[in-house]
Amino acid sequence: MSNLERDPVELLCPPETPHGPAVQVLEFREVPLGGPRAMPVRRTLPQRGRTTIGAWCFADHYGPDDVSDTGGMVVPPHPHTGLQTVSWLFEGEIEHRDSTGSHELVRPGGVNLMTAGRGISHSEVSTAATTRLHGVQLWVALPEASRHVAPFFEHADTTPFRLGDATVRVFVGELAGEGESAASAETTDAASAAVTVFSPLLGAQVDLPAGGTVDVPLDPRFEHGVLVDAGPAHVEVAGAGAATEVAWSNLAYLEPGHASLRLRADADPVRVVLLGGVPFGEELVMWWNFIGRSHDEVVEFRRRWQSDVIDRNDPDGPFGTVAGYDGRPLPAPELPTVRLKPRR
Repeated sequence: MSNLERDPVELLCPPETPHGPAVQVLEFREVPLGGPRAMPVRRTLPQRGRTTIGAWCFADHYGPDDVSDTGGMVVPPHPHTGLQTVSWLFEGEIEHRDSTGSHELVRPGGVNLMTAGRGISHSEVSTAATTRLHGVQLWVALPEASRHVAPFFEHADTTPFRLGDATVRVFVGELAGEGESAASAETTDAASAAVTVFSPLLGAQVDLPAGGTVDVPLDPRFEHGVLVDAGPAHVEVAGAGAATEVAWSNLAYLEPGHASLRLRADADPVRVVLLGGVPFGEELVMWWNFIGRSHDEVVEFRRRWQSDVIDRNDPDGPFGTVAGYDGRPLPAPELPTVRLKPRR
């Protein structure tokens, strides 16, 4: 999904504190995407003081929205560079098209992962069958060694498994010693859910019934984020005292060094998206839908998009053409009047 903000804000992030509270709560900010019928999303990454969790660099949480009121998701063709997009739904159905020729639906339980690499364009539109739309849109920053790969797209279905009182679906990486899709021993199609990543990562949905508790094993090399879709959730790590209550749509951050995480639900069921990864460490220049390493590089990405696609000078250029979308691609906003600064 695009960052549809008409005037994307450059977020200047100070150096991230290596040691802080065991569970740090990052509150969301609401961002209207688009025009008069803007689709509101709640953004927890990036923000001041926390740009990435592992290589996860962007997290938007949206819905549940009544599509008859909001108009659903209509994102025209738009570009990406230097990242992967990860689409994960709780309700609804979205149709994806991209300039590699991929055409795929994403529904709850399935993941769409698109690797932009050196450049791609895509569209995302909720289908006519969708009455409620509810999910998360995530981006992964590609490391220097991989950020110029040829673009490609993957879709995978996931298989739920039980962990304590919880039901878990892993859509990126592995958890609890299970395979790439973390299926239980009773399932046989787990490997079909594997998707490609370029740094050690975890992405999982964890559902807890009211009154339930689960101890989730963690890779202590990773930093983690717990994004609350339904809650509140109580998040606890060993040796850190009482659990921290994390409200709906906020994200709890855990620094590396923890071998497990306890999640607890009180009177209401809890659903969270668990993100994790080895601290990224590279400086990024993030603006609109581009990730680069310098101001000048991002300026060139924007110039090529405007010239090749919007002005139709080179439809076979690096961003290509999204076949089958009925409408014009999305022009890039104006660049800020100051040089873009890198974030670490």
